[in-house]
Amino acid sequence: MSEISGATGPLRRVDALAQGLSDGELARMVRRGELRRLQRGSYLSPGSSLTGHRAAVLATVAELRRPGVVSHLSAAVLHGLPLWGTSSPRVHLTRNPPAAGSGSSRVHLHVARLPDEQLAIVDGVLTTDATRTVVDLARTLPFESAVVAADAALAWGLTSAGSLTGCLKTMGSVPGSRRAARVLAFADGDSESVGESRSRVLLHRLGLPAPALQYRVRRPDGSLIGRCDFGWEDLGTLGEFDGRVKYGANAPSGRSPADVVFVEKVREDEMRDLGWQMARWTWADLSTPAVVADRLRRAFARGRRSR
Repeated sequence: MSEISGATGPLRRVDALAQGLSDGELARMVRRGELRRLQRGSYLSPGSSLTGHRAAVLATVAELRRPGVVSHLSAAVLHGLPLWGTSSPRVHLTRNPPAAGSGSSRVHLHVARLPDEQLAIVDGVLTTDATRTVVDLARTLPFESAVVAADAALAWGLTSAGSLTGCLKTMGSVPGSRRAARVLAFADGDSESVGESRSRVLLHRLGLPAPALQYRVRRPDGSLIGRCDFGWEDLGTLGEFDGRVKYGANAPSGRSPADVVFVEKVREDEMRDLGWQMARWTWADLSTPAVVADRLRRAFARGRRSR
């Protein structure tokens, strides 16, 4: 079992009372803005970095009468994995059999065997490690959502393809295992963002040729012009998912959006001069598959003619 350092947990009512505070004092501190009520019996300081589901996980675990392992979506939140198109109002916990029950309004209870080597400590809480978490998500989430999380875990070095397939194999014929196998076979650590992962899923669903990821475009002398998100060498086409990040405040090297746009234009012009076709799409385009498909098919047709 590995241990990962994290944030300080919420203030529990029982601990506050043990420190000499009363319920009345806690209520007044909430009214004055000195504490923020997280849920019944749990508080956060206003400046706490804990928010949303992560805070709910830590508060819920602190109040458990029977221990459980944080898992599934809740474990993904603790590991910092991106969750796309899915959320949970309840905290996901797993207990070893013969535990039973459906949980409560605050807890979604799963029953499964969890070997020690699939556990980790995150933010002081016992949770499934990144590998088991990704496999559980792959078994239970829609394909696109599961791929987003799996790609990120691989890209960030939290797990490996071999570890994921090995974990699934040790679980045997559990519910969702076939679904998980499809996700793990498709996952790719070369996908560097949620948008790129969603784009890969869309291209797959459209029946378009699978691209090479992080494709490097070179000049005739072998020097590098740049790298594109997607490349179809035999079709003479490059693809770019345009997220807002690289053009905004988080632009590379602190450059202004105007500088980034200019550099992108110069780079793209040089690629086009070498005969490459370029197709770009945005977040909004991912919701209109026909637009992306038409754009790419036109680029493929032009690329074939120029080859």
